[in-house]
Amino acid sequence: MPFKQRIAAIAVLPALLLPALLLMGLTVLPASAHIGERAFVLLLPTGYYMTAGGLAVFATFLLLAVMPKGISDRLADWRLPVLAVRPPSPVPLSLLSFAFLCGLIAAGFWGTRDPLENPLPLTIWSLWWIVFAILTALLGNLWVYLNPWSGPTRLMERLYAAPGDAPPLRYPDRLGYWPATILFLGFALFEQVDIAPADPGRLAVVVTCYWLFNFAAILAFGEEAWFERGEPFTIFFRFISRLSPFVWEPAEPNPARHRLSLAMPGAALLDRPALPLSGVLFLLLTLSLESFDGLSETFWWLGLNGINPLEFPGRSAIVGIDSRGLIASWVVLTLGYMGAVVLGWRLAGRPGSLKTLLGTLAFSIMPISLGFHFSHYLSAVLVDLQYAYAAASDPFGTGANLLGLQDFYVTTSFLNTYEGTRAIWNAQTAGIVIGHVLGILLAHELACRLIGDYRAAVISQAPLAIVMVAYTLFGLWLLSTPIAG
Repeated sequence: MPFKQRIAAIAVLPALLLPALLLMGLTVLPASAHIGERAFVLLLPTGYYMTAGGLAVFATFLLLAVMPKGISDRLADWRLPVLAVRPPSPVPLSLLSFAFLCGLIAAGFWGTRDPLENPLPLTIWSLWWIVFAILTALLGNLWVYLNPWSGPTRLMERLYAAPGDAPPLRYPDRLGYWPATILFLGFALFEQVDIAPADPGRLAVVVTCYWLFNFAAILAFGEEAWFERGEPFTIFFRFISRLSPFVWEPAEPNPARHRLSLAMPGAALLDRPALPLSGVLFLLLTLSLESFDGLSETFWWLGLNGINPLEFPGRSAIVGIDSRGLIASWVVLTLGYMGAVVLGWRLAGRPGSLKTLLGTLAFSIMPISLGFHFSHYLSAVLVDLQYAYAAASDPFGTGANLLGLQDFYVTTSFLNTYEGTRAIWNAQTAGIVIGHVLGILLAHELACRLIGDYRAAVISQAPLAIVMVAYTLFGLWLLSTPIAG
């Protein structure tokens, strides 16, 4: 059988397994909704924090506006070479990642039903979605080596492909980032509104279906094409990795070697081509998830929807409310971003292409999204990491004690002291403010590179800066307002 027919036939197999796995998921009894929750209200002088945070972001814009032309360019182009190496193959680590994922899925199906003791939900929701995302922004694109598809795909190609064989299908350019956007929206709805996203069996079904679907897509369209536009987490991690101060670039005169340099955080985003509309919507969706995840737990949101927050009825009662709220927040954020860019473009005298400006300034959203990501989940992950440590000693809930942790107990005492809550809230506040300040800096530099006239570039940023200041205040308010759930 020709290579394309064999690969196409293999790609169909995961699709045939999806209905059975989904049926298994429907039979799993739900456990708790989330792994860890923020269970305290901070009684701090939040008005001062919000004022100072908003002023810090606005002052950054004013500083950049009066800064002589060229200083920000030199800062963005600055590089301090560290070393030059030939990048290793991602296959070995990807195969290990795939084997680890299989072990986690097995623990989800056959391990303990308690999500605070099962390693699958602890790994997916805490170690991967929270901690790994932050490490990626700090250290660079680790997902290139740790994604669970590259290794199995290369093995499949060795078994069935001949040198030079092309994938059976060509990825249609007109699809843009829509597959990634739709898949990430599904993830957002599952994480945000599903009645039990942390139930081990339910999560095992979802993770298995997700892996099989993307493996089939990779076999059909090719790894490069699907990772570029289709798989949302590969795209998300690739974008946020460009916020890292560690920049990998081809080394001259040998492009096979890559040079690692220190640079301004976010400098690697400045040379990216403009995103199409689907890519812009994808980036805005990532920020919408982080911000609405915090909003949906507030007394204000629950009261707005006629729910007594002191008698929280559980996630099953708010599935429809939160689904509509998540999509509405995405729409509002999209309109706010596009309205600010269009208004700035008009105020500046309509310089250059509006489409290019919309597709380029979207990169300034990335540090804001990461700041929300860090701040929203910080208190929960400090508890969940302890549970993950304990679960590693007994992954299948059989009473094993692989790490000798029989005397280890999870503590939340740091959430019950003034010093502990103040330190956490200071860190959360810093995360949001730093993310917005870096977003202002990136937006300024991106605009200056697109618009030849420096004065016009500064004027074009004024509406977007106002939106960012407002979003800073919103993020700080989320940290201080009472929550339920």
